[in-house]
Amino acid sequence: MDKTKRLANGIEMPRLGLGVWRVEETDATNSVKWAIENGYHLIDTAAIYKNETGVGKGIAQSGIKREDLFVTTKLWNADQGYETAHQAFNDSLERLGLDYVDLYLIHWPVEGKFNDSWRAMEEIYASGRAKAIGVSNFHQHHIEELMTTAKIKPMVDQIELHPTLTQENLREYLAKEGIAVEAWSPLGQGKILQNPTLTEIGKKHKKSAAQVIIRWHLQSDIIVIPKSVHEERIKENFDVFDFELSEDEMKQIDYLNINERLGADPDNFNF
Repeated sequence: MDKTKRLANGIEMPRLGLGVWRVEETDATNSVKWAIENGYHLIDTAAIYKNETGVGKGIAQSGIKREDLFVTTKLWNADQGYETAHQAFNDSLERLGLDYVDLYLIHWPVEGKFNDSWRAMEEIYASGRAKAIGVSNFHQHHIEELMTTAKIKPMVDQIELHPTLTQENLREYLAKEGIAVEAWSPLGQGKILQNPTLTEIGKKHKKSAAQVIIRWHLQSDIIVIPKSVHEERIKENFDVFDFELSEDEMKQIDYLNINERLGADPDNFNF
């Protein structure tokens, strides 16, 4: 399997990376260092995670060349709007200690503001300080509304996605539009790791349920960013390129869908 996915603008984005949601600043530094040491090239953070500084330190301490990494951060809701988005981006770059990010996302579709935020992001993209731009938690109708004023189509939509929330209709729409799908909470926040279907498939391949889920994402053409603060788990999560799920196994995992949201609904959030 190709370890990168080509985005609509030609940029190659790693298919598997490290997420740092709900990770403390110090832990973020160590997690990022361990991830890079174990072959990860995609690191995903956000302003609201309050750990961009820690992520930046981990990158700096890893010794890896900047061009060999793919770093994502996100514009928080309180900073949405044209001018505030520009300022928030500058603040994120400063905290990360970087000259540019590889991907900048609007974190949530704040009604009445995300079109203005996108205008700022298009300018940031034109400046070269974000190599790609996209959205997070956008349903189809949010993207359609964005495109009434946008000059550039989002290159990525990062959404809650795991075997009990497969979002197939949205994924079909995004594929048709040439927008890459990226999963947050890809392991269902650990709630499905004891699922008998997943553990049985894992036994056949001598893999854990988590590795089976990550492989399911990859074979479904989903970019995936599992989170961990434990070095062994970070290593294990990346050890998924030496086996393949059969078509039948893929279907068995697809059938686990119950449209179960663990996070907020993008049509109904209050933060």
